[in-house]
Amino acid sequence: MKSKLVAETSGQRTFVVVLEPGEEAIAALTAFAGQNGIAGASLTAIGAFERAAVGWFDFQSKSYRKIPVDEQCEVLSAIGDIAVDDSGKPSLHVHTVLGLRNGTTRGGHLLEGVVQPTLEITVLETPGHLRRRKRSDLGIALIDLEA
Repeated sequence: MKSKLVAETSGQRTFVVVLEPGEEAIAALTAFAGQNGIAGASLTAIGAFERAAVGWFDFQSKSYRKIPVDEQCEVLSAIGDIAVDDSGKPSLHVHTVLGLRNGTTRGGHLLEGVVQPTLEITVLETPGHLRRRKRSDLGIALIDLEA
């Protein structure tokens, strides 16, 4: 992973992060957020994965139904945010649309993605911190604006 701080204005930093072949996107971005003390940010990304998994949240089971993508795919769009969880660690929430070789797509919550050949991410830090809290009634952690 390579990263560069490209702008800093009034407590808001903008980073460009470039992931290398073989890196797992969620793990790498979580590590990046921790290393840079990012407690609130939005992110966008494009690139490609050699394989990935997206998820669809099933409210009945309160869990993600994993949708594997076991082939090279283009990251047509990835958008998300970074907050801190109840333990104070970075927590990513990323949705993506992946393009397959036959022109179809798979999309959902990005559960994992192994980069091939690159993933280019822009991280726009917010001046305030965001807290993601586990909602037992829903089974997922959501941003709590009152925290």
